[in-house]
Amino acid sequence: MTMIMKTYLMFFLCSMMICAASTDKIVKSRKEIDVKVAQLLSQMTIEEKVGQMTQITLQAVSEKQGTKDQAHVLNDGALKDAILKYNVGSILNVYDAAHSISYWHEIITKIQNLATKESRLKIPVLYGIDAIHGATYTKGATLFPQAISMAATFNADLEKQCGEITSKEVRASGIPWNFYPVLDVGRQVLWPRFWETFGEDTYLTTAMGLSYIKGAEGDDFSEKNKLAICLKHYVGYSAPNNGKDRTPAWISERMLREYYLPPFEEAVKAGALTVMANSSEVDGISVHSDHHILTDILKGEMKFDGFIVSDWEDIKRLYTRDHVASSPEEAVKMAVMAGVDMSMVPQDFSFYKILLDLVKKNEVPLERIDDAVTRILRVKMMTGIFENPYPDPSMSGLVGNSENEEKNLQAAEESIVMTKNENNILPLKKGTKILVTGPTADLLSVLNGGWTITWQGDEEALYPKKANTIAKALKQKFGEKNVIYSAGTGFAKDVNIAETIKLAKEADAIILCLGEKSYCETAGNINDLELDTVQLQLASRLAELNKPIILVMLEGRPRVINSIVGKADAILIGMLPGMRGGNAIANIISGDAVPSGKLPFTYPKYSNSLYHYDYKPLEGAEGNAYDPQWSFGYGKSYTSFEYSGLQLDKNTISDTDTLNINVTVKNTGKVAGSESVLLYLHDMYGSVSRPVKQLRGFKKVSLKPGESKAVQFTLINYDLSFIGRENKRITEPGDFLIMVDDLSAGFKLK
Repeated sequence: MTMIMKTYLMFFLCSMMICAASTDKIVKSRKEIDVKVAQLLSQMTIEEKVGQMTQITLQAVSEKQGTKDQAHVLNDGALKDAILKYNVGSILNVYDAAHSISYWHEIITKIQNLATKESRLKIPVLYGIDAIHGATYTKGATLFPQAISMAATFNADLEKQCGEITSKEVRASGIPWNFYPVLDVGRQVLWPRFWETFGEDTYLTTAMGLSYIKGAEGDDFSEKNKLAICLKHYVGYSAPNNGKDRTPAWISERMLREYYLPPFEEAVKAGALTVMANSSEVDGISVHSDHHILTDILKGEMKFDGFIVSDWEDIKRLYTRDHVASSPEEAVKMAVMAGVDMSMVPQDFSFYKILLDLVKKNEVPLERIDDAVTRILRVKMMTGIFENPYPDPSMSGLVGNSENEEKNLQAAEESIVMTKNENNILPLKKGTKILVTGPTADLLSVLNGGWTITWQGDEEALYPKKANTIAKALKQKFGEKNVIYSAGTGFAKDVNIAETIKLAKEADAIILCLGEKSYCETAGNINDLELDTVQLQLASRLAELNKPIILVMLEGRPRVINSIVGKADAILIGMLPGMRGGNAIANIISGDAVPSGKLPFTYPKYSNSLYHYDYKPLEGAEGNAYDPQWSFGYGKSYTSFEYSGLQLDKNTISDTDTLNINVTVKNTGKVAGSESVLLYLHDMYGSVSRPVKQLRGFKKVSLKPGESKAVQFTLINYDLSFIGRENKRITEPGDFLIMVDDLSAGFKLK
């Protein structure tokens, strides 16, 4: 049991003592659900069972796509066939733009009317959506910073609140199932889905993921303001060798168990009941066909009793792309027998037809079908949609309300990482005359990234007019007469650099906004981690003016900017701070907010020098050097913090002891600020080479000028463990080192 899980266990034990009756009700409810599932399963035909395992996209039952110029239109006849003829158990997605909440209510009501009033067994459809940083496909919803930016807050309580708000707004739309959180550990910065992760560290990923799940599911996700979540993408998807999306990863089982499996394992313990399989392959085996990963480990070792859903068209791709199946029929058989319970087909009924035929031919045993359908029905009953499958119009006011937006702004402000502030150039005085320029200065899409209103998140015309870009927010903050906007460049082309240089000569300071356009999945593949040449040229030309430059980076992954770091006086790493990101950045630049974010990844200095903070000793020896642009956990503030009094309650512990660690943090500056206290552990010697340090705890504290706070951490045996040479988790006796800031203290495990 990890320290993270121990915290949740303590919470649950307290809840049990305080409200035993409520806990008994939950246990009884689960038992009742299992009985009801068995009764329902006994009444189902093979066709109805296979239908429950079939998931189609809304596009498959639509006449017209939703765009900025065309309203979405359902095909009522196709929808009727899907539910009454093919018995589909699940529908997902939009086609292709966000809907208003009233239209969502219309869609969900039509679907559930067919399923619960006209189908033989009245089984409701489980609708799923990618609401990955808020209710991304509901117009007017609260859109938080993306996961990589939420990780930069190092504020697990804030992530929990984001989960609570997202669940309210998605459920208010009538949707009970969310394909989130992403628990892939982001250890390949080239990967275009890097921004969907909580960064490079397993511990941080686990902690933030569990906090989100607690907020999203609560203790009972059948409540009308809670969601069933889906863990993505089990497992190893985030480590492609070449950095391109949906390409092979080579991960030994020991490394898989050390870095990539723990977040999923802890999330399953925390109650996650749906998992989406990795689209790619690990060690040459397509995960959708991997019985060892899907069944032996997930359903066996982890005792996962929910269901596994495929990713988009990935069962078909076992045949069409991966060539591990010699026919569509073999692909379906491989995936189902490997452990996939529901197929995101998603645009036709081929899976239904093929699987039905395979069952009738006894090539897929009925026992396997019954297992899959039992898992699916159990989750459906636990969402409460059997009792009430319809949207609740009274919840509409929960979407994008002022309280939610206030929390969103806090999250955005806490997510911004300041990595440089020469001569305290920031914050700027309110009367400063500013030139704001660069390709990310006046777009909302670059603040939000993919899965925002549309799949790629790049339809600027569909973004809400009330939201502020950086340029617009700066004008509101510093006054229209004090802020000049000039594009300078696009992402890869000169727009008006010469004109921008002329305008910059009249400014007191330059806000240079660089980075990446919005993208998602394979559309974001790149061949070079260095930022586009024309953007670097704009920075160099502006630097020649000897004006103060505040560089703001909006990006889904850390693009190499080493050539211009020395030319900027201050640097803000914004990543993808969400719909309130423009306001948050303006607040920080003006001093109305104090930066507190820390990097949840190692920011590379060179394209071919990609380190992680938890590197091995060999990587820093024999001519090698850990030399990033900025390290994991780095981030500056407008105030200063001093650490003192690091104390351990024991110098020697046994494998059954806990170790309590205390440290004092003091705000030694002149303004109030928040500090994320990061605790690292180093196992001095091990039978498998141990990292130079590993994160084993973090807490965020807010301090007034001159104020001090004591911060306590507790480590248990699991926190000292690792995956040994036999691919089993072990703990070895020996010497360990605790590190907090520049303080350290040692202890011995007997």
